[in-house]
Amino acid sequence: MSVDPTAERQQQRAREFMSLLPLTLAIAGLPEGEHGKLFTDGQLESRATSIKAAYRVARQLVVDVTK
Repeated sequence: MSVDPTAERQQQRAREFMSLLPLTLAIAGLPEGEHGKLFTDGQLESRATSIKAAYRVARQLVVDVTK
């Protein structure tokens, strides 16, 4: 049986994201939410955008460091 290359690539990217998550969150610098208080849709979207940008920085940092 052969493995779907697309599914394998998605799994690889997910593993990469998870391995960079601590660095990504540190770069994003987002405060913890208050216990029991939910974020609004706008706050969630803003936090997601910050995390996406921080992930790009973290990924590039790893590339630069490993050169």
